[in-house]
Amino acid sequence: MATSKRSSKKKTSGGYDATAIQFLEGVDHVRKRPGMYIGGVNKDGLHHLVWEILDNAVDEVINGYATEITVELDADHKGISIVDNGRGIPVDKHPQLKIPAVVAVYTKLGAGGKFDDSSYKHSGGLHGVGAAVANALSEELRVEVWRDGGRWEMAFAKGVPQGSLRKLGKSRGSGTRVHLRPDPSMFPKVVFDPLVLRERLEAKSYLHRGLKITFVDPRGPTQEVFQHAQGIVDYLGKLVQVRGKPAVHPGTFTCERTEDPKLELALCWTEATEDVTYSFVNGVPTPDGGTHEQGFRNALGKALRAYMQAHKLEPKGVSATLEDMREGLVAILSVYVLEPQFQSQTKNRLNNPEVVAQVEGSLRPALEQWLHENRSVAEAIVARVIAAARARMASRAASQKVSRKNAGSARLNLPGKLADCASDDPRRSELFIVEGDSAGGSAKMGRDRQTQAILPLRGKVLNAQQASLTKVLANEELGNVVKALGCGIGKDFDIKRLRYGKVILLMDADSDGHHIATLLLTFFYRYMPELIRRGHVFLAQPPLYRVDVGKETHWVADDADLQRLLSGVKRGKPEIQRFKGLGEMMPETLKSTTLDPKKRQLIKISIRDELATDRTIEDLMGKDASARYQFIMERASEADGLDI
Repeated sequence: MATSKRSSKKKTSGGYDATAIQFLEGVDHVRKRPGMYIGGVNKDGLHHLVWEILDNAVDEVINGYATEITVELDADHKGISIVDNGRGIPVDKHPQLKIPAVVAVYTKLGAGGKFDDSSYKHSGGLHGVGAAVANALSEELRVEVWRDGGRWEMAFAKGVPQGSLRKLGKSRGSGTRVHLRPDPSMFPKVVFDPLVLRERLEAKSYLHRGLKITFVDPRGPTQEVFQHAQGIVDYLGKLVQVRGKPAVHPGTFTCERTEDPKLELALCWTEATEDVTYSFVNGVPTPDGGTHEQGFRNALGKALRAYMQAHKLEPKGVSATLEDMREGLVAILSVYVLEPQFQSQTKNRLNNPEVVAQVEGSLRPALEQWLHENRSVAEAIVARVIAAARARMASRAASQKVSRKNAGSARLNLPGKLADCASDDPRRSELFIVEGDSAGGSAKMGRDRQTQAILPLRGKVLNAQQASLTKVLANEELGNVVKALGCGIGKDFDIKRLRYGKVILLMDADSDGHHIATLLLTFFYRYMPELIRRGHVFLAQPPLYRVDVGKETHWVADDADLQRLLSGVKRGKPEIQRFKGLGEMMPETLKSTTLDPKKRQLIKISIRDELATDRTIEDLMGKDASARYQFIMERASEADGLDI
C-alpha cells in the first residue's frame, strides 16, 4: 500500500555553505589504525573507501539535491571516480578553520554537513569521517567541484593537501567528482572488483526510485545504467527470481511511511525453507540487522497472529512460532533515521532503541489491513505458516523419539567411516571432512584423537544447488556429513545439537580438491546456512609443495608462493616436492602443516552479502552454463594460471 513517491527533481542548495560544515579533529591516526574506520585492509576494507564516497553522493539524492551518479573504474582497476550532480561541496573558507570547506571535509575527521540539519536531514555517510578516511588511505585523491558558476579542483596525497584549491574556470550546473587511488602501502592488494561494485550500485538504484546510476568499466563491453521506477518492489522481484523459489501467493505487500523515521517495505512469502530480510538504513546495507529489523519482526508476528486468531485459522494442537511465520519470507526494509546509532564505524547494525516501536507502529496496522483486504493471499500465507509449524513439530517429535531411544548412546547413529574424537565438548572438538580414504588414513594417524574427528568422503559429492532436499538426503556422502554433525538439516536444523565447534574442509590443493570444497560449501549454504553464519565452517590450507633449501624446509601453499620463495633463494639448489594429494603426505607431515592448531592456517567461511552469494552460487553451480561462462570470462584476467 505504497503512498507518495519521493521526487527525483533536484532541490535548491538549502543553506549549504561553509558555515554548515562542523568539525571534530584530524586524521593522522587513520593510517595507523585503519581497521577502526573501515573494518580492515582486506578486500572489504578496500571497497569501503568507495562506499564512503558513494554514500556521500547518495546523501545528495536522499535529501533531494541530486538525480544522477556515475561511477567509473580506471583501466587498471586500481582507481575509481564517483560523480554526482548534487550541489557540489562548498569551496568558501570555513569560518573557524580559515581553509576552504572542501579541504576541511577531506582532511578533518568529523568535518561535514552531516551534523547540520539545514544541510542534510538523512545521511548514510560515516558520522562525517568517511571522506577524510578515504582520503587518508588513498595514494592520491582529487576532488573537482562545480557550484556557484565556477569549477574548482583540489588534490591530496595520503590525506595531505597538494597545493591550494584551484579555480579552473566557469561551469554550468553543479556537482562533485572524486577520483581516488588507494595506497598500496595500506592494502595488500589494490584491485577493485567490478562485480562487487556492480552489486552495490544496483542495490542503491533500487533503494532510490528514479535515481540514475551509470557504471563504466573500461574493460567491459558497454557501460551499464541502473534505474528503477518501482524501487524496492522491482528489487524484491529480482531477489525472488535470483533465489529460485517462487512466491506462494500473488501480489506483493508494500508500505511506505513519509514522516520520520521514513521507511519502505516490500515482502512476499516463497517456497524456500529459510527467510531473508535485506535491510538498509539511510541507503546503507545493515547485514547484521538491528532495531529496525526487530520492529519489523514484531509487527509481522503480531499482525499474522491477530489475523489467524480473528478467523480461527490455527488448527487444534498447532501453535505457530515467529520462526514458522517467517519461513520462506523475502523482505526488503529501508528506513531513514535522523541520527542513526550504529554498532561500529562500518555501520553493519542499527542500535537506535526508539526505532523498534516506530517501525512496529507503522507496519503492524498496514500488515493487518493488507491481510484483511486480501483474503485469498492471507489464506495462502497462513497455510504456509501452518505447514511450517507442523513440519517443525513433527521434526521435534522424531528427534525426541530418537533421543529417548539412544539415551546414553548418542554415537549409535554415526556413519561407519567416521573416526570420532573422544571429547563430547563441541567447544573443543573439530571435524575434518577429507577427500578420499587414503587422505583419511593419513589424517586419522596424524590427528589429536582427543579433539579431532575425521570423516573421509568418496569421490565428488552431489551438487546441492541442483538437487531437492529429498535427493540430498538420499545421497550417501552428504547423508554421512549430516549424521556426523548431528544438528539436522533444513527445517530440522538445530545449532544446539552441533557436535563439533569447527567443521574443517581438508581437500587436496588442486582443482579437484577446490571443486569438492565448493560442492560442500554449496551444500552448507543451501541446507545448513546457520553453520556458516555462526562461524563454524573453515577451509584447511594444506601445502602443495615441500621445498628444502640446505637444512631449511619450507611448506608452500601454491605456485605464486613457490615463485616468491625461489626468487629469494641466493645460495644452494632447492629441492622441490609437489604433493599430488594429501594421501602422499606422511601423517607427521600432515599433522605439523595442516592439523596442529598451533601451526596450521585456516580460512573461516563467512557471508557478507547474501544476494551476491546467492548469485555467485547460482552462476557457478546452477544449470545455466552461459552464466557460468560469463562468470569465468569476467574474472579471466585475474587468474595467474590454471591447474588442469
